[in-house]
Amino acid sequence: MEILKTKREIRAVVKKAKESKRRIGFVPTMGYLHKGHLALIQNSMEDGCFTVVSIFVNPLQFGPSEDFQRYPRDIERDISILEKAKVDAVFLPSDDEMYPAGHLTVVSVPNLSGKFEGAIRPGHFTGVCTIVAKLFNIVQPHRAYFGWKDAQQLVVIRRMVKDLDFDISVIGVQTVREPDGLAASSRNVYLSEDQRRRALVLSRALQEIRQMVEYNKIIDAEVLISRGREIIKSEQVELQYLEAVELENFEIIKNIRKNTGIIGAIKVDKVRLIDNIIWD
Repeated sequence: MEILKTKREIRAVVKKAKESKRRIGFVPTMGYLHKGHLALIQNSMEDGCFTVVSIFVNPLQFGPSEDFQRYPRDIERDISILEKAKVDAVFLPSDDEMYPAGHLTVVSVPNLSGKFEGAIRPGHFTGVCTIVAKLFNIVQPHRAYFGWKDAQQLVVIRRMVKDLDFDISVIGVQTVREPDGLAASSRNVYLSEDQRRRALVLSRALQEIRQMVEYNKIIDAEVLISRGREIIKSEQVELQYLEAVELENFEIIKNIRKNTGIIGAIKVDKVRLIDNIIWD
């Protein structure tokens, strides 16, 4: 496994792999890797790709009151995990490498970026799109892998790729869950035992909604969302949103059908968690 810290180095390694007729699979991360990241990596490797993983905690996607400084970081742990996973290359750029002095340009996807996560975290998706666009231009992969756990992020990136004519396939990978049902997330490390117990209410609500759709054939979104909110109110958490949406544009819908989902966000004391169920 090669560890590269500059754009010049990663471009040279990718060029060599392409000259050997390898397809490039790319998994961008902010580190503190978990089972969800490993699922993305596994998908890339199963697709036969030369697999590149980036680790960069992107300051541009954090608001002034968010957790950039305390976001979990452990590079040595991450490198060990990636070596065991047999990743081909790791890109570990510094802040200055990604945002040199004088950097002005940002990338934004209006409308899609202003809803739900974007409304709660203004500027978040501009930061996400900017760093992902830069990484796509640096690594130039054939395929990029993102988890459905961050459903709005995946949809926003797909729209950016389509609108800006990136020649990249954006692959969505099913959400990975911990044994207790909690969606895998780097932020789970923040949760105390009691907070984790309370946090499970979101996945519990979503799974009951899934059963109502798939076993009871209830597709009325108002009925489903009402039941989900009722469950979430049974715990001491702050419900930020729970809605049924069309995955193409994240508009609220009245009935569940193909290419729709239920998206939710809660706050457990100071920890924000998101989760969803998707009918893709």
